[in-house]
Formats: sequence, structure tokens, C-alpha cells
Amino acid sequence: MNFAMWKKALQVIPAVTKDEWDALDIISKWLISTRAAVLVMTFISAALAGLFALRDGKFNLVSWLALVLGLILAHATNNLFNDYTDFVRGVDKDNYFRTMYGPQPVANGLITIRQLLTYTAVTGLMAALFGIYLIAINAWDPMIWILLGLGAFFVLFYTWPLKYIAMGEVAVLLVWGPLMIGGGYYVLAHQWDWNVVWASVPYVLGVTTVIFGKHIDKIKVDTEKKIHTLPVVLGEKTSRYVVIGMLILPYILTIALIITKYFTPVMLIVLFAIPSLRETLPLFLKPRPETRPEGFPDGQGGWPLYFAPLGFANNRSFGGLFMLGLLIDVVLRLLPVTANFWR
Repeated sequence: MNFAMWKKALQVIPAVTKDEWDALDIISKWLISTRAAVLVMTFISAALAGLFALRDGKFNLVSWLALVLGLILAHATNNLFNDYTDFVRGVDKDNYFRTMYGPQPVANGLITIRQLLTYTAVTGLMAALFGIYLIAINAWDPMIWILLGLGAFFVLFYTWPLKYIAMGEVAVLLVWGPLMIGGGYYVLAHQWDWNVVWASVPYVLGVTTVIFGKHIDKIKVDTEKKIHTLPVVLGEKTSRYVVIGMLILPYILTIALIITKYFTPVMLIVLFAIPSLRETLPLFLKPRPETRPEGFPDGQGGWPLYFAPLGFANNRSFGGLFMLGLLIDVVLRLLPVTANFWR
């Protein structure tokens, strides 16, 4: 068991040689293949769904754990299937951008297509089993079947055709908010609540900046390969300003939710993420540099990616504080000495 590699793979996307790969344990290989460092965004969405349910007195630990594992495994399945789709469509040939900043296991010769499909099938089956378990304990609720079906649709069709027709970014916005948080809340609370969906928007906008940033980084090569992501359609400058809006809007929405008393003022804790925002915003005001800026990380989640890691770091800062704030918000509403004050 290579615990050091497990930890590394949960923080960055490690670049490994074939010899290093062959020496790794199966969990390390799975973590690298699934790009586990980005799965934290899914965990936060699942955690937020659980906190909203806990706040309403409708939390069940076993159901929540099944939800967390199911969503993380579904995201991992999507990442694996994306690699398969891009490889068989020839996207990863000729040193494509994706193979420069992190290993594409098949394109880099680390595993065979058969092995990748095995990883994908086993991971997807485990995700489906958790989903079916949640349906079964909820009396085979048709709504949860619909949520599971929508999840499967985005897992299978995000890379193609959605990403090719400028719908990939919209898919991320829908999946990490209404589907994961709103749908996760439904699974736990047995009711749909649009307030939960709207309250999830500050976090999900941050997630969307990551994929938006990555597609801005890839505008040139995606244009050449006729992959019409939204940044390809909008152009780099417009896309950068869209991201700037998504970086600022979460603070405005959080304050609005405090004013309307959906959140307690403790959610102002997200303001501690402003230093990260102040570092990030000026960089999005300028075009992507042609060469790696001095001091900017190289490889393993860094260059040639530029805007994506900036969005990822900012989202980790804001998202972590947003989750912490909601946890404290829930505690304040549940403690007998403060519960009446916030009602």
C-alpha cells in the first residue's frame, strides 16, 4: 500500500513513468486514473446536500454515506469514460494538451484499453449499486430513478456529444448543483426544495469556473480538433469575463441569502476567501500567457494549464469555507439555546 501516493493523488494529478506505474498498488492506479484530486468537488456537493438535510431534521447517516460514495464513484466513472471516449475518437493523439498536464493512462501507455474499460465498468457498477440501494430504501421512489437516470446520462454523454456542442459547462452547472445537491437533498429528505437548489448556486458556480478555465486553456487545440466547448464558441476574452462574473457572484448570492434569512450571518465566513479572489481576478483580466510565468507550477495540475488551477484553488478556498459556514449555520439552528433565535 503506497499511502504517500494515495495522498499525492488526492492533491494533484501525478505524472508517472511506466516503471513507476507498474510498481504501484491498484488503489494508487485507480486514484491516478480517475483524477481523484478533482473528486473533492463532488464530495463537497454531497456534504452540502447532507447539511441541508440535517438542517431540516431529515438526515440519515447511512443514506448520506451511500450518497457520498455513489456520487464520487459516478464522477470517477465519468473521468474514466472520458479518457476512453477521447482516446477512441483520436483526440489524445499527437501529444494533445490533455496528455501534457497529467497522465492519460491509455495514451501514455500505462494501461490497455481493456484495462481502462475494466476500471470503468467496475467503478460504474459500484456507483449504480449505491444508487439502486438508495432507491430501494426509499420504496423505489420514481423520482430517484429519474435522478439516477439523469446522472447516468451525464456520465455517458458529457465528453461526447455535450462537450462538443458547447453544453459541457452547462452540464457541470446542472450536475454539481441541482442534480447532486438538490437531488441529494431529495434522496435524504424525500422532498424537492428549490431553496436548497438556489442556496447551492454559490458553490456550484465555483465548480463551473474550473471546467470553464480548463476549456479556456485549451481553446487553441480544441478549435483545431473541432471540439466546440463554450469558450471556443465565445472566444477567450468573453470567456474570461464570464469566469470573472462567476468568481464574484457567489459572494453576492451568499449575502443575499443572509439578507433573506435563509442563511445565518455566520455564512459571512466565506469572506475569508476574498484574498484568494483578489489573487485570482487580476489574472483572468489578462489573456493566457504563451509561456509558463515565473513561479507558476509546472505539470501535476499546473502548466500548461493556467486558468483551470487558478479556478480550482479559488473554489477550494471558497467551497471549504462555504461548507464550514453551513455546518456552523446548521449547528446554530439545532442547538436549543440558539434554535429559537434563528427561526
